[in-house]
Amino acid sequence: MANRVVSVVVVVMFGLIGGCGGQERVGEAPWRIHTLFSVECQNYFDWQTVGFMHSFKKAGQPGPVTRLLSCTEEEKKSYRGMDLAPTLEVPSMSRHPQTGDWYPAINKPAGIVHWLKHSKDAQNVDWVVILDADMIIRGPIIPWELGAEKGRPIAAYYGYLIGCENILAQLHTKHPELCDKVGGLLAMHIDDLRALAPMWLSKTEEVREDRAHWATNITGDIYGKGWISEMYGYSFGAAEVGLHHKINDNLMIYPGYIPREDVEPILFHYGLPFSVGNWSFSKLDHHEDAIVYDCGRLFSEPPYPREVKAMEADPNKRRALFLNIECINTLNEGLLLHHVANGCPKPKWSKYLSFLKSKTFSELTRPKFPTRDSLRTKEDELQEQVFDEPRRPYPKIHTIFSTECTPYFDWQTVGLVHSFHLSGQPGNITRLLSCTDEDLKHYAGHDLAPTHYVPSMSRHPLTGDWYPAINKPAAVLHWLNHANVDAEFIVILDADMIMRGPITPWEFKASRGRPVSTPYE
Repeated sequence: MANRVVSVVVVVMFGLIGGCGGQERVGEAPWRIHTLFSVECQNYFDWQTVGFMHSFKKAGQPGPVTRLLSCTEEEKKSYRGMDLAPTLEVPSMSRHPQTGDWYPAINKPAGIVHWLKHSKDAQNVDWVVILDADMIIRGPIIPWELGAEKGRPIAAYYGYLIGCENILAQLHTKHPELCDKVGGLLAMHIDDLRALAPMWLSKTEEVREDRAHWATNITGDIYGKGWISEMYGYSFGAAEVGLHHKINDNLMIYPGYIPREDVEPILFHYGLPFSVGNWSFSKLDHHEDAIVYDCGRLFSEPPYPREVKAMEADPNKRRALFLNIECINTLNEGLLLHHVANGCPKPKWSKYLSFLKSKTFSELTRPKFPTRDSLRTKEDELQEQVFDEPRRPYPKIHTIFSTECTPYFDWQTVGLVHSFHLSGQPGNITRLLSCTDEDLKHYAGHDLAPTHYVPSMSRHPLTGDWYPAINKPAAVLHWLNHANVDAEFIVILDADMIMRGPITPWEFKASRGRPVSTPYE
C-alpha cells in the first residue's frame, strides 16, 4: 500500500513541475527528502515515537527518517527503546554544559546541529522535514509540492509567538521585520538548514538567558518561565540568516480544533488535550507511561465512528470529532503492531481490536493529500484581502477586556490571552485593569497581559455604592481618554472567554454607527 501511495505522489509531482520530462524521482537528487524528530530517553517519548513511526510508514512519507535521541550516559544504562526508530544518538544538553541551566527543549536544535556535522545522511539529502514526536502524519509531506523553495521554507503558524512583534525580537535579531511566528511543521532546503541550525542553537541559548524578558506579555508563554525559548531561537535564527517562511495554517491541526472547510490537514499535533463525548486524551497524563513495553495495553478506546456520527449534526464539527478519533486510533494501531512485532502474546479478541484491523478503519486512515485550500499560505490570504476597494488594507483592530486585581480574573486572563494568540486575531490586545492603590501594593499579575491601569470604581466615589461591574464602562472610557488608540475597530470581550478564531468586525458587516453584538436572550 505504501509503495503504491509513493508512486501516486511521484505522478502528481511530475504534473506540478513543468518541463521535467519525467526524469526526476523522489529520493533522487535534487528531490531527496529526510525527516527528523527529536526525543529524549524517556517512556514519554517512546510511546510517541511508536505512534510517529507507524504513521510515517502508513502515510507513505518518502525518504528516510532519523530520531535524534538525546540521552545522558546514565540514562542510556537503563534505556529500553534503542530499536524503536532509526536513531542517531546525540549528546544531551538538557543540563547546559556551561551554564548549568536545565532546559531539555534545547536538545532539538543541538541534535540537528549534531546530525548535520556527524551523519552521512546529511550529505545525501536536498530537503529536510522537521517534526515533533507528538505528531501523527496523515499523508506525504513533500516540501516542493507544499510550496517550499530554497530560502523560503514552509512552516506551520504559531500565532502566540508575540515576541516577534515587540522588544524581544528587537533585542535578539538584527532583522526583527523577518521574524516569523512559526513552528511545528518545518520543511526546508538542506542549504537553508545548514545556515540556520547553528544560529537556532545560539539564539535559543540567548533567549533562555534573557530572564528579564520571559514575562507572558512579552513572550506569550502562559507559564512565563522561558519554556518556549527554543521556538524563539528558531524564529530569531531564521531572521538572522534571512529566511522568509511561507506560513501555512492549514496543513497541521491540533486534535480538538475544527478544521476549515475544504481543507485536508496532513499532520496531527496532539500537544493539547482533546475529547469526544465523555472520552478524552491528554499526553501529559502519560508522562511516565511504559505502555510501549506493556504487552497488549493500549490507550483507552474512543467512541466508534457510528457513535460519533450520532453525536454532532454540524458537518464540520462532526468532521473534527472524526479527526480526534483518527489520531488516537492510529496511535493505538501503532502500539498494537509494535507489541506483536516484539514477541508479545496474541491479544485477546475485542470489538476494538477487531475495528483497528478492519477494512473500514483502513479506508478511514488511508493517506491524505492536501487540497488546493490546504496549500494556501498566510501570504496568499493577505493578497486576497479586500475591504471596500481593491488593494485597500484591512482596518486596524484592537481587542480589549476588563478585569480587577484578583486571582479570579488572573486565570481567566491567562486563558483569554493564550486563545487570542492561538486564534490569529489581528491587532493588539489590552487588559483594562481596575485596582485600588491598596490592591496594587500586593498584586502579582502585572505581566499576564498588555495592560492599561484604570482607577477602581468598585466603590462608587460619589454614592458609595459597591458595584464592581461598573469598572467595565469606566475602564473603556478611561482607555479612550488616556491611551493612544490608533484602531478603527474595537472588539470588546469579557475575561471569561476563549477565542476559537479571528473576530474581524467587517466580516460581520460592522460599520460606523452599526456595531455588531451577540444577543443575550
